[in-house]
Amino acid sequence: MAQSAIAPATVAPVSPTATAPLPIRAILPWAVFFGLLMLVLLYFVGAEQGATSLISGEGVHEWVHDGRHLLGFPCH
Repeated sequence: MAQSAIAPATVAPVSPTATAPLPIRAILPWAVFFGLLMLVLLYFVGAEQGATSLISGEGVHEWVHDGRHLLGFPCH
């Protein structure tokens, strides 16, 4: 039987690349934005009905009804 004349493939070692740390100044505006967005979402899911209602009617209540029960907020 003839042996193959192809040499085994060699794999070049991969050097790990160092990642530069992200400065807090780059993260802070996004963290504040998403934090406020989550607070608004929490308000609409948890408290948008009754005396503190910003939007009249039952539209918001019906839209977030299942999420309200999933998070443990009583609604009726």
